[in-house]
Amino acid sequence: MNKQESDILNVILQYHCRNQRALAERCGFSLGMVNRSVKALQGQGFLTTDMELTEKARLEMAKHRPKNAVILAAGYGMRMVPINMETPKGLLEVEGEPLIERLIRQLHAVKVKEIYVVVGFKKEQYDYLVDRYGVKLVVNMEYAEKNNLHSLAKVLPQLGETYLMPCDLWCRENPFSEYEWYSWYLVSDAKDPDSTVRVSRKWELVPSGGEKEGNHMIGISYLTDSVAQSMARRIETMVQDRRYDHVFWEDALFAENGMPVQAKLVPEGAVVEINTYEQLRELDENSDQLKSDAMAEIERVLSVSGEEITGIEVLKKGMTNRSFLFRCRGGRYIMRIPGEGTSLLINRRQEAAVYRTLDGKGICDEIVSINPENGYKITKYLEGARVCDPENPEDVQACMKKLRSFHEEHLSVEHTFSLFDQIAYYESLWEGEPSVYRDYSTTKAHVLELEAYLEAQPKVWTLTHIDAVPDNFLFVEKNGGTEIRLIDWEYAGMQDAHVDLAMFCIYAMYDRPQVDALIDSYFTEGCPQEVRTKIYAYIAVCGLLWSNWCEYKSRLGVEFGEYSLKQYRYAKDYYKLVKQELAKSKGQEE
Repeated sequence: MNKQESDILNVILQYHCRNQRALAERCGFSLGMVNRSVKALQGQGFLTTDMELTEKARLEMAKHRPKNAVILAAGYGMRMVPINMETPKGLLEVEGEPLIERLIRQLHAVKVKEIYVVVGFKKEQYDYLVDRYGVKLVVNMEYAEKNNLHSLAKVLPQLGETYLMPCDLWCRENPFSEYEWYSWYLVSDAKDPDSTVRVSRKWELVPSGGEKEGNHMIGISYLTDSVAQSMARRIETMVQDRRYDHVFWEDALFAENGMPVQAKLVPEGAVVEINTYEQLRELDENSDQLKSDAMAEIERVLSVSGEEITGIEVLKKGMTNRSFLFRCRGGRYIMRIPGEGTSLLINRRQEAAVYRTLDGKGICDEIVSINPENGYKITKYLEGARVCDPENPEDVQACMKKLRSFHEEHLSVEHTFSLFDQIAYYESLWEGEPSVYRDYSTTKAHVLELEAYLEAQPKVWTLTHIDAVPDNFLFVEKNGGTEIRLIDWEYAGMQDAHVDLAMFCIYAMYDRPQVDALIDSYFTEGCPQEVRTKIYAYIAVCGLLWSNWCEYKSRLGVEFGEYSLKQYRYAKDYYKLVKQELAKSKGQEE
């Protein structure tokens, strides 16, 4: 029995079609193909002349029942801003029904009850499914750093006669069946230039190639045992290789030259993948999730209706916050949403006070509003802006010129950013748990030794950015020239201006020659050695400060990879360097 014949048998069983024209419409086959397939099925003894399934057909179909299903629901769903701050994608509601519940209900309708849901982000919100539907939750805690290939790796022993799907799909009609004869992957008839597969004239799934648009890939698949086991072996190898950290599970399915699965084609719109706020709004404008606090803030500040907020797209997730770009009444704006745990890290009233001090001075980005209660911030989007390249000496020199100009304005606010108090505060957020670094106590003691030394040094006491890192310097083309704007003033407060140089260096992960080059770019007249050594000390202190910050964020499930390790090394290495420089200067004095 070939693909067309088995599809026709399933449609007859599921929809009780007895008319060949109706079969053609339901299956998407030509009338001629349906006619030939029906005759073949009758000739093989699977169909009667009245288009009824024979006992032989029912016995054969009993061998091809799906065993289980896997739903991948671990990821952030980053493109769903601002919804993803509150609700994981699988629990978005269309017409009052969560997406994942609709998929589970459709699986139950074809008697598939063994369902594994791989969860990660906001995993606790899925727990009720265990009691309501009897699903099994499988946790993938690598969801923040790796793509869904690694989610699928958590359930490899369960694969075989399996439905596999993401959680963010809304299917108008049930795409599943009580009987499956072959492995397939679901695509729509919509053309997609980013797709890697297309449907051939023989209804096979083949590589789209660079010259042709592919069919839009939907993500639902059925895997027979042989195909599933072959794919599982590839996944076991791929997850050991960091090159595959950010690939989709389909890369394992389509890893061979020939596609091991058939195409299953549905009309455009039959299955809707909900990746963005606007896609959800288009499908169900009354969905409760559309009523997010962030969207309400935009409506209030700009005095607009929700329908006027369009073009929503996620920006790169920052180390502290999430932001998204949107259009409204001809303008483009950025909304910043504070990230996990930031209410304990940042005083939003103090941040608002900093922006009031900067207002109208051409130093920062153009602020439309900042809410001192929840930290929501709306700024005008700077078209064509780019961030500083810390490896480009010209960029660095321009940024240091801007930074020094800001420092020389000698602006002031009422609050101070105390480096040593913040080190202790971030450590307190660990709630008594020990540091992940085995020599933390020694490193901390060394850094604290520098406090008395720094207290004794002359300072340029002024409003200091604190987070003056390369990514926060924007180069903007304006009025035929280039302006530099310094953004993200969350940590800003009164401090020695030279702390900003240390912060730039450690974020850029500079080595010592690069550190010295940056100092020389700021002090174009030449930097006294005692000031240079003071900046080295700030590098050590700030390294421990952000290492402690990273440890707190890590406990919230947010990881920063090499950055956190580097900060701890700065604390250790530059403490030693300061001691060496002080010993050298003492020897010279003697």
